[in-house]
Parts: sequence; structure tokens; C-alpha cells
Amino acid sequence: MCNFNIMSKISKSDVLSKLRERVLSMALAPGTALDEIVLAQEFGLSRTPLREIVQRLGGEGYLVLEPNRGARVAPMDLATMRHFFEAAPMIYAAMSRLAAQNARPNEVGDLKNCQQRYKTALAAGDVSATAMENHAFHHCIGEMARSSYLLPALERLLIDHTRIGHTFYDRAGERGAERTRQASDQHDAMIEAIEQREPGRAVEVTLEHWSLSRDLMETYVRPDPLNFQLEESRDAV
Repeated sequence: MCNFNIMSKISKSDVLSKLRERVLSMALAPGTALDEIVLAQEFGLSRTPLREIVQRLGGEGYLVLEPNRGARVAPMDLATMRHFFEAAPMIYAAMSRLAAQNARPNEVGDLKNCQQRYKTALAAGDVSATAMENHAFHHCIGEMARSSYLLPALERLLIDHTRIGHTFYDRAGERGAERTRQASDQHDAMIEAIEQREPGRAVEVTLEHWSLSRDLMETYVRPDPLNFQLEESRDAV
């Protein structure tokens, strides 16, 4: 009987998908150095096709490629977050406007399916699935917009949005849970505006949605307060 490694049959496309998911799910944390030897062994690939995959992920923004230092997962430092918060509302609003202008009926159906999966994950309290389905929802709008210039920017933006999402969905709490339900309602309103071909309304709802999302994301960039009584601390001095 022949003995072979099933992983050796995995395609480069499958490896790309798996590594993207690991970055988005934070299984590969921001700034983590990639061990290409370990990955080549895991997926049963030679170094050459794996290097092609790494280059592709670098071009998409999942990885940072540094000369003589190899590849590492794209960081989420202060500078990255500043650029993210500056660019996000402009890109999301532009995509929603174009989607409302260019969407085809079958694509609206696909968007509704994305929203249903998002609602299911949210109701189940599945943090990872909720973040990933939110990613799929906004990417679907991006594809409906049909902008070869803006889509790469949206895809880069969604990498960080989804990674942050794993944090704020996990820390939602009672107040946050109400806000995520409100976010879901805004998804429905965005779908309606796109379906009715109302670009202005689509932009309006999208910016409201971004404002709510930005507030939720503050749980990622803002640390929890220290739990101590100031007066008691003074008495102890």
C-alpha cells in the first residue's frame, strides 16, 4: 500500500485561504514572524510555491515582507490604527454609494444571504464567526460596487476591521450586545438602500454604521481602567 501525506495534495489556493483566515481570526497574531519551513512542512509544499504564497499575502496586506528578515503578520500599531480610522469612513461610504448604483438583483440576494449568516453567528454568540461574516458582508458590498480602484483598498481595510472585530465582539458585554444588534439592523437598512438604488441613503446609513462600529472598536484601542479606589490609595500612603 502506498503511504502518502494527504496534505501534499493541498492547492496553493487552499493554503492562501487558510493563511488569510489565520490572520483574520488572530490565530496568527499581529507582528508574528512566519516560519516558512514549518509552514512548508505543514502544507506539504516546497519552499518555492510557499514563497509565492507569502509574496501574494504581502501584496494583499496580510503580511509585511522585510529584506533579510522574512515575513511577519501585518502589525496593528498606533500608526496603523490611525490610518485605519482616517480611511475607513471614506472607503465604506464610497463603496455603498457605488453598490447602490451598480448592484445586480442576484447580488442583492447574495448580500441578504451574508446578512442572514451574520445574524445567525451573532445570535449564537460565536465571536469568530460573527467577525468573519461581518467581513463577508462588507466585502460583498465592495464587489457590488465594481470599482477596480477602491476594492483593493477595502480589502486591506477589512483585514484590520475583522481583526479588531474579534476583540470588540468578545468584549461586548450587555451594552455592547445592544450595539451589535443595532449594527445588524443597520446592515438591513444598507441592503434596503442598495436594493432600492438609493445612493444617498446608502451613504447615510453606512456612515451611521461606521460611527457605531468606531465606538465598539474603542474597546480594542482603549485599555480597561485599573480597578482601585483612589481615596483608599491615598490613605495607604
